[in-house]
Amino acid sequence: MTLQTPPELFGRRAEIAAVESLVGRVRAGHGGVLVLTAQPGLGRTALVEYARGICGPVPAVRAAVPSRFAYEGGGPRLVCVDDVHRWDHATRAALAADLRRAPASTPMAVLLTYTEHRIGAGEFAGHTTLRLGPLDDGAAASLLDRLTLGAADPVVGAWLVREATGNPRLLTALVAALTPGQLTGRSPLPDPLPGGEDLLADHALRVDDLPGPARALLLLAAAAGEHEPDGAGADLALVLRAGGDPAGLAPAEAAGVVVAAGGRLRFTHPLLRRAVLRRVAPDRRGAAHLRLAHACRDRLPRLIQLACAADDHDARLAASLAAAAAAHRPHAERSAALARAAALTAAPETRTDRLADAAEAARLAGDPVRARALLSRAGTVPAHGGVHRVRGLLALADGPADDARESLLTAAALLPPARARRALIGAAEAAWSMGDAAAYRDALTRLPPCDDDPLLEAYRTGMCAVLAGHTTEGHASLRRCLAGLRGAGLAERAGEAAGQGEEADGVRADALHAEEDGLCGAGQTGEADVAGVLGGPLHARATGFDAARQAGEAGGAGGFMRAGAAALVVGEVEVACEAGARALAAVRAYGPEVLLPRALEHLAYGELRAGRHTSARAHALEGLRAAHRIGQTNVAVSLHAVLALAASVEGDADACAAHAAAAAAGAGPHGLAQAATLAVWAVARTELATGRPADAAARLAPLVAPGPRRGHFAVRLLAVPCFVEAAVQVGRVAEARRATAEFTRWAGATADGLASAQLARCRALLAPPVKAAAAFASAVAHHDRLPGEFERGRTQLLYGQWLRRRRRTREARGPLRDALVSFERCGARAWADRSRAELRAAGEAVGGERSPGPLSALTPQQQRIARHVAEGATNREVAVRLSVSHRTVDHHLRNVFAALGVRSRVELSRLLAGEGGTGVVTVG
Repeated sequence: MTLQTPPELFGRRAEIAAVESLVGRVRAGHGGVLVLTAQPGLGRTALVEYARGICGPVPAVRAAVPSRFAYEGGGPRLVCVDDVHRWDHATRAALAADLRRAPASTPMAVLLTYTEHRIGAGEFAGHTTLRLGPLDDGAAASLLDRLTLGAADPVVGAWLVREATGNPRLLTALVAALTPGQLTGRSPLPDPLPGGEDLLADHALRVDDLPGPARALLLLAAAAGEHEPDGAGADLALVLRAGGDPAGLAPAEAAGVVVAAGGRLRFTHPLLRRAVLRRVAPDRRGAAHLRLAHACRDRLPRLIQLACAADDHDARLAASLAAAAAAHRPHAERSAALARAAALTAAPETRTDRLADAAEAARLAGDPVRARALLSRAGTVPAHGGVHRVRGLLALADGPADDARESLLTAAALLPPARARRALIGAAEAAWSMGDAAAYRDALTRLPPCDDDPLLEAYRTGMCAVLAGHTTEGHASLRRCLAGLRGAGLAERAGEAAGQGEEADGVRADALHAEEDGLCGAGQTGEADVAGVLGGPLHARATGFDAARQAGEAGGAGGFMRAGAAALVVGEVEVACEAGARALAAVRAYGPEVLLPRALEHLAYGELRAGRHTSARAHALEGLRAAHRIGQTNVAVSLHAVLALAASVEGDADACAAHAAAAAAGAGPHGLAQAATLAVWAVARTELATGRPADAAARLAPLVAPGPRRGHFAVRLLAVPCFVEAAVQVGRVAEARRATAEFTRWAGATADGLASAQLARCRALLAPPVKAAAAFASAVAHHDRLPGEFERGRTQLLYGQWLRRRRRTREARGPLRDALVSFERCGARAWADRSRAELRAAGEAVGGERSPGPLSALTPQQQRIARHVAEGATNREVAVRLSVSHRTVDHHLRNVFAALGVRSRVELSRLLAGEGGTGVVTVG
C-alpha cells in the first residue's frame, strides 16, 4: 500500500481520521472493520474514494460478489464495500458472518457503507460504526466555493447552502442546474430551485413502501408544511380535517419518516418532505393544497394554500393574500404569504413591492438569508425604495456600514415621507457605527419635523442640538423624550406595544443607533462642547414610530430602548439600565426575534457604564449567541467589544485579547469604528492592569488626541481617564493635561457622577505634590457617593501608590486595603493582584499569599523587579512600570543576582520558569 494524495473533502475531519486509522492498522499488519452509515447524498462513497486514494493503485472492482471474504496473502489489503444495502439479505448475512470470524491479526481491513433505514440496525453490530451527519454551513460554503471556483454571488451562495441542508450531493446538483447568470446573481433564481431529483427519489424510497393511507397522510403533511419554516412541521389537526387517515400515522412513524408531538407532524428530515411533494404529479399536489385550504379555519393560511394550488398568475388572489398578510401575524408567516402573492403577480412593479415586503418580514423574523434571496428574485431594480431600504437594513446588521448608509439614503429619496423617515433613521445608525458624526447629524437633519411623534421629535432635535454644540438645549429636549416615555405607562403597556408595534408593520424598532454615549470628537464643528455628553457605550438603537402606532408602542421594546438612549445621553446611567432591562423583557415576551441581540447589546452597554461588568458579560454572551444565530454579524462585533471591556475589568488578558481581536477582525472590513475603538480601549486597560503603562499610553494616544487617527467620536473621551493614568506614569504629562482639559468639558455637561470622580482622579495625577493628596481625597469622596467598586478601587490604588512612592507607607496602607477590597468585590483579579503587591511593598502582609519558595527570601520590590526582568523587560522599562528610577532598578537587580546566585538575566529567567513563579509576588 503506497500513500497517495487523496481527494479533497470538506467538514469530515473526524470521518477522515477514522478512515486513516483503519488504513494505518492494516498497514501495521492488523485487521479491522469500519462501517459508515448515512442518509443519501452525505458522502459515504466520497469517503470510500478517499480510502482508496490514500492506499494507492487498486485492482479492478470485482464484477460479482465473492462467495466469502478471506485473506489470500500478498500484503495488507483494504476491502471497500460501498452501498451494501443494495445486496440481498442472505448475502449481507454471509458477509457479516465472515467479518465476525476474521482474526484481528490478519492484515486485511474492511470499509463498508450503507444507507440508513435500508437495512436492519443489528446486521453489522459489534463493529465500529460511524454515522455521517450533514455538513455545517462553513464546510458547505467551502464545497460551494470549489464547485463554482469562487464565482457564486454571496446571496446566491447562502441560499444554495440553506437549500442543500448540509447534503453535498444535493448542493452539487443545485449548482449544476443553475445557469452562470443565476449563479453570479445577474439573473433571478428560480423558485423552487431545480436539481437533486435523483437524490429526492432516493429519499422517497422510504415512503414508497408504506401503505396507501400513510402515503396520502404524508402528502397532506408535506403540503401543509410547505410555507412553514423548516422543522416547524404541519398542524396535525389540519391534516386530519383535510382528509388524512389517522390509521396512516402509525406506519409512517414506525418507518421513521415523521414524528407527531405537540399537535405538530414533523418530517424527520427536510428532504423527506420535499421528496414527498416532488414524487407526486402536479395535479395531486394541487388537490392536496385545495383540501387543506378548505380545512383551514384562518384566512391567511387558507389563502396561502390556495396560492400553492394555483398554477398561473392570479391578481385577485394575490391582492387578497397581500392584504391578509398585513394583519398581525408571525413575521415568518407574513413573509411566506407575501412571497406567494408576489409569485401570483404579473405586474412587475407590484411584484417587486411584494417581494420587498416579503424580504422585510423575513428580516424581522431573523432570517436574513431568506430576506436576501427574496430580494434577489426582484432582479436589478435601480429605483425601488422598498428594495433599497431592506437591502440597507440587512447591510446594517451584516455588511459594510457605508453600504448600508448609501442604500438607506437612496431609499429615503424614493419612498413616501413615512417610510423615508424610517430609512433616514437607519442611515443615521450606519453613520454612527462608522464614527461619522457629520453624516449622523445630516441623516437626522433630513428628517422632517415629526409632529405625529413627539417623542421621536424630541429625540431628533436633542441629538442634533448636542452635535451642534448646544448641549443645554439638547439635554432639555432629550429629557422631554425621557419624561414622555416614563409618563406613557411603560410597564402597563409593554405587552401589546412590543408585539404589535413598529416591527409588526415592517418598521425597524432598533434603527436609531447611538452606540456610544458621547457624540463628539475634537476637530469637528461643535465637538469640543459635546465631548462625551452621551457618556457611555450606548447611544440610541431606537427608532421613530409611524403615526398609527405611536400611542400604543410607547411602552414597547423600541420605546424602552429610546428611553435608555436618552438616559445615557444626559448621564442617567441607572435609568438607562432599567430601560434596557425592560426592553429585553418586552422582546423576550413579545418579539420580534430580530430585536433580541440589539436589546441585549443595549442592556450590556448600560451595565458596563453602571459598573456592573459581570451582568454585562452575561448579557453580552447571550447576545453574541443570538447575533450569530440570526446572522447579525455587526452586532456580534459590537458585543465582542463589550466582552473585551468586561474582561479588561476582570484583568483576564487572554479573554480580552481574544474578544478584542474578534471585534477588530469584523470592524475593519465593515467600517465599524465604534467597535474597533472600544476593542483598543479594552486592550489598553488590560495593559494597565498588568503593569504596562507605556504600552497602554502608546495604544490610547491616537484615540484620545485630535487628528485623523483618533477613535470613534463618541468613545474617545471615555478612554481619557485610562490614558491620563498611563501617560502620567511614563512621563507624557503634557498630553495628559490636554486630554484632561477636554475631559473637563465632558464632565461638566453630563449628569453621570462617575465623570466627576474620574475627573478628580485625573487632576490628582497631574497635581503638584503639595496639592495631590487633597485632590486624591476629593476623588475618593466623589466615589463614596456613587455605586460601583471598580472605578473606586482604581482611584484608591493610585492614591495608595502615590503615598507609598513618597515614603508615606503607613498612610498608603489604608487606600491600598480599600482598593483590594473593592477589586475583590467586583472580581477584578489582576487589579486585586496589583493592590496586594503594593500592600506588600508598603510592609503589610496580605491574605492569600502563595506558598514560599527560594525566591521568597527577596524583598517585595526585589521580587517585582525579578519578575519583570525575567519576562524580558529592560531596566528602564522596569523603572517605568514601577514608577522608580532606573538606578534603583540597577541597585535592586544586583542584589537579586547575589541573593539567588545567578549571573545573568537568562539564568534568572530559567530559575523563575523552573519554580513556576512560586513565592514571587504578583507585580503590577
